[in-house]
Amino acid sequence: MIRVELHAHTADDPEDRVPYTAQDLIVRAAALGYGAIAITLHDAAFDPAPLAAVARQHGIRLLPGVERTIERAHVLLINFPPAAAMAVTRLEDIAALKAAHPHGLVVAPHPCYPIGSALGRQRLDAFAHLWDAIEVNALHVRALDWNRGAIAWAAAHGRPLVGNGDVHRLTQLRRTWSEVDVDLPADLSEAEAANAICAAIRAGRVRVAGAPLSPWRAAIIFAQMLLGGIRLPGRL
Repeated sequence: MIRVELHAHTADDPEDRVPYTAQDLIVRAAALGYGAIAITLHDAAFDPAPLAAVARQHGIRLLPGVERTIERAHVLLINFPPAAAMAVTRLEDIAALKAAHPHGLVVAPHPCYPIGSALGRQRLDAFAHLWDAIEVNALHVRALDWNRGAIAWAAAHGRPLVGNGDVHRLTQLRRTWSEVDVDLPADLSEAEAANAICAAIRAGRVRVAGAPLSPWRAAIIFAQMLLGGIRLPGRL
């Protein structure tokens, strides 16, 4: 069982101002017991190869990823070739992407949040065949949790849930995360490790861990994101 984050941003993000580097994220995630991370910049595919050795030294496997804006909605495309992921311009095109690259993972992030970049119930239903997993987003409190609709949709459609921090500040790590039941021997290549993690999630060998934020903690994170230049409500 390894701790996984599939939705994290860094200072390389072309749209959001994030105050830490990819290496900072790796070091902090390792200290918190993570075993794998997908860095998912907005509409810019992150190539993990230059940092793979550093990540391995810290016990972290890096997965290729991107948070694409497709028809004004955010979609996490994990473990796809960067050029192929960036070429998708319509939601319906994701089916061909998956057929060509079966080791990839398509995640619906914050799908029921009241923001312009959420897929919403209508598109969740219309493209139900595309979603390999549904995100439970860390930014929620017990009394106000927009993940509930996503959780209900996943249960009704037999899709696994993944817990993600949607990390824009390092303090968002280990608030909500995924525990994936997968064995990653040391001699596995980075590509093999990424394939194994994605296969385990698709097969449902994953559980969401973490807890709702306190209202005070949620307010602090929200304020940090606003002051840091994230364009809300359209962005999360």
